[in-house]
Amino acid sequence: MPTAVDWLDRRAHLSPQRTALIDATTGERISYAQWNASANRTARLLTGALGLRPGERVAVLAGNCVAYLDLLFACNKTGAVLQNLNWRLAENELAALIQDAVPAVLFYGPDFHAVVERLRETDACACVRDWVALEGEALPGDGTLAARAEESPEAPEMPALDHDDPWVICYTGGTTGLPKGAILSHGNVTWNAINTVSSWGLGPEDTAILNAPLFHTGALNVFTTPLVHTGGCSIVCAGFDANQVFDLIAGGEVSLFFGVPTMFSMLQEHARWDEADFSQLKLVISGGAPCPLPVFERFWQRGVDFKTGYGLTEAGPNTFWLPPEQVRDKPGAVGYPLFHVEVALLDTATGEPVTAPDTTGELLIRGPHRTPGYWNRPDATAEAIDPDGWLHTGDLACFDADGAYTIVGRLKDMFISGGENVYPAEIENVLHAHPEISDAAVFGLPDRTWGEIGCAVVVPVAGAELQARNLRAWLKERLARYKVPRRIEFAEALPTTGAGKIDKRALQERYTDE
Repeated sequence: MPTAVDWLDRRAHLSPQRTALIDATTGERISYAQWNASANRTARLLTGALGLRPGERVAVLAGNCVAYLDLLFACNKTGAVLQNLNWRLAENELAALIQDAVPAVLFYGPDFHAVVERLRETDACACVRDWVALEGEALPGDGTLAARAEESPEAPEMPALDHDDPWVICYTGGTTGLPKGAILSHGNVTWNAINTVSSWGLGPEDTAILNAPLFHTGALNVFTTPLVHTGGCSIVCAGFDANQVFDLIAGGEVSLFFGVPTMFSMLQEHARWDEADFSQLKLVISGGAPCPLPVFERFWQRGVDFKTGYGLTEAGPNTFWLPPEQVRDKPGAVGYPLFHVEVALLDTATGEPVTAPDTTGELLIRGPHRTPGYWNRPDATAEAIDPDGWLHTGDLACFDADGAYTIVGRLKDMFISGGENVYPAEIENVLHAHPEISDAAVFGLPDRTWGEIGCAVVVPVAGAELQARNLRAWLKERLARYKVPRRIEFAEALPTTGAGKIDKRALQERYTDE
């Protein structure tokens, strides 16, 4: 098994003066040599004063900041395992995740003092030996990351680690029960970087905006770690702010931008959209949820080869690539497998491989970027990864005659109405094209006659006066009749999970009860 390497130490030797990070809050530009020195001091603090041993967990409850990334690579240097906690979760959910991973140390940001004070009183958090402020003032009796200033900037001796050793435990967003902790090994992170750099064409000249939350694999591994691998730069933002994005794009350095559909919709609704110059952007990619076609089209009108990505915490997350020259010809397609990625489709009824184009099946993924499994969940691991190493994603996909893949929806979202398979993502995409609809979710509800019927919950734009009858007639012009939801409801907003995705289970429970 290959030996894990000290990423920042290698990059600092190869390109010491290249800018690695730009702190959007302060404007500070940090070279790879400087970043490596900070991460070395952080690593020495972990193994020295905090007494961490390889394999022990380091939990982080904080917003995006440079110090957070120092911790990520300090874990790489020491063999500690980062547990990046989702700060959107409720306190009881956070306590359950802490109890699951049993971190020895918990670092917290300045905005989470009240949460930390309550968490430390729970039995679930008795495992935490040390509570440490990541930035700013610490709570009474706690340590601070600032103590690393007393440590040496030289690289510590790295323990013997191989590619199978865990680097991060990244919890997947779930709609029921405790989220599962997907283990991202040193090998997983490495191969995702190799695949991304070689297949997406990233280079040392690239700069990405990093404003997705660092508790998501998308923030860690769509661009951040691949850019370290190739010697590029990340602009570290505290969070998403449309004005800041336009400012950064206007600055002329940004060439890469990853976001979720909501972020892109907010940019397009902003007053600065029409004046923004996107000409220097090499890649703008959406992920995390299906992106409405109108969002694509508005970027295309501005000359941007906007595309949708596909990934999941358990694999990469980067899995496909659609060449720029095919973006407009294959709207919504995620493209072709990356260089060291295998994919396959299984017929959901027969379990046989899908070999014909335009035939829907469950997407399977295999390769060195795939998780070895879930933390403390051998049952879930065995259910998701078969003996041949295929990860069963639970996502439905098809490929066209050229071999380009399109994600159709979630296997669990699909419902059968009158014997016909219905894929909510297809209907949602059409709904989002309606000029008076801000957001929409489609799901199945039990029905005595049809087995299941479609229910659409629609959020109208401000001031719109939509009616279900008129909307249903509009849909019949664009969809097969069996796909048109028999029930249409209106709401002011859609519920979301802790990971920020639409909570369809909550919607199903609500409207089934009604």
